[in-house]
Amino acid sequence: MGAKSESKAAGAKLKIKPLVRFAEFEECVVIQKEVWRHDDLDTTPVHQFCIAVKTGSILLGAFWEGKMVGFVYSFPSVFQGRLCHHSHLLAVRPEYQGLGVGKKLKWAQRSEALKRGLDLITWTVDPLQAKNANLNIHTLGAITRTYWDNFYGFTPALTLGFNIPTDRFLMEWMIRSERVERRAKGKPTPGLTVESLPKAVEGQLNEAGLLEPQRVKLNLTADRVLIELVRDIRAYSQQAALISRWQAAIRKALKHYFRQGYGVSDFIYGERCFYVLERIDRLKDLKPKKSIRG
Repeated sequence: MGAKSESKAAGAKLKIKPLVRFAEFEECVVIQKEVWRHDDLDTTPVHQFCIAVKTGSILLGAFWEGKMVGFVYSFPSVFQGRLCHHSHLLAVRPEYQGLGVGKKLKWAQRSEALKRGLDLITWTVDPLQAKNANLNIHTLGAITRTYWDNFYGFTPALTLGFNIPTDRFLMEWMIRSERVERRAKGKPTPGLTVESLPKAVEGQLNEAGLLEPQRVKLNLTADRVLIELVRDIRAYSQQAALISRWQAAIRKALKHYFRQGYGVSDFIYGERCFYVLERIDRLKDLKPKKSIRG
């Protein structure tokens, strides 16, 4: 069975619906622990979901042949004076990851937010996680121009290793924009040639076959700038010093170029992975399309 056929088969088995029952809230807690191995202190509890669904939050579950396999949770928020939703949790049971469940939950979340008259959903994400970056930026069409150092402190459940800061992007998903609508319709985005674009951060393999960041370049002025990152940072879990070097390099480059008016507009996911930075004021597809409805 080909990839498209497998995707259609998965879609036929998967149903997304609002969560309203106490037992479903309990399942959200179970899924959090399965996915992130959080203890009770770091897990969003049942009573939070109980009040959230009564006061404007979006809580959607993914059901695979009747079994709840994932959920997405967002709550009303304000960002730069705009009423929006902040998406706090997206979790898919490990055995159902890679089947498009998370992507379908996010598009369902968008549809629900559109029905409520919203045009923006935000969330935080670890800049070192390439797979998440590909979903958030390339697939969904979110952008980021905000970098927060050690946002959650040295919380063991959220850090990549001992004494590694919990740096985070704040993602902006402009759900009525042309760029997001284009992706919602499955229209491909133009491909980029990695070799021809300047790189603020680039990796090089060491003798152990691990990618090491080279000197950060802060003097680039091109319309597009690339920042490389490791394809699977968790494969470096025993290399805390190397993770820290990658984090420091990416942090330095991103914060510098964000100050120069750049933002992350796309992501290249392959054997080598890159953030694509462009000047935000030159992105023409961020404007809302008034015809879009939930």
